Amino acid sequence: YESGVHRVQRVPETETQGRIHTSTATVAVMPEAEDVDIELRPDELNIQATRSGGPGGQHVNTTDSCIQVTHLPTGIMVRCQDGRSQTKNKEKALTILRSKLLEAKQREEAEKYSEQRRNLIGSGGREEKIRTYNFPQNRVTDHRIGLTLHNLEGVLTGQVEELVEALQASEMAERLQEAGLK
Repeated sequence: YESGVHRVQRVPETETQGRIHTSTATVAVMPEAEDVDIELRPDELNIQATRSGGPGGQHVNTTDSCIQVTHLPTGIMVRCQDGRSQTKNKEKALTILRSKLLEAKQREEAEKYSEQRRNLIGSGGREEKIRTYNFPQNRVTDHRIGLTLHNLEGVLTGQVEELVEALQASEMAERLQEAGLK
């Protein structure tokens, strides 16, 4: 319920004329990011052993030590021919593939997070304000539901039950109306 533009109206101590100054802050309440563990399922991998190229003489020409791993769902391919051991090259290729998949997942999550944040805070303009905190009048107004409380200090110290209950009731009424059950 807190995502959006919050407006604060106050008279600063340095204001000699007694004029009210207005400030705004955009708030985005987001879920905490989860740690992602990349699991590679064998049925999603195409692993091929081929002959390495480059220096190494007769050994690279006769041994299938180069490993190529393709992650079928994403099409990401990794090729490793660092060592002479096929097993070590396979382990290294799988490690590199995991890091590439993690990077792709993080990029996807970052894009989703960024879009979600933009949707929550909007443009940050005055017309999108959701709540005003007016210090001279000891008043908090939630503009979405038209609720005004004359308990600014209480709201700022966490006494928000009345506000949250009113927002929940408004949301429930809106959902019922959308479902045609009003």
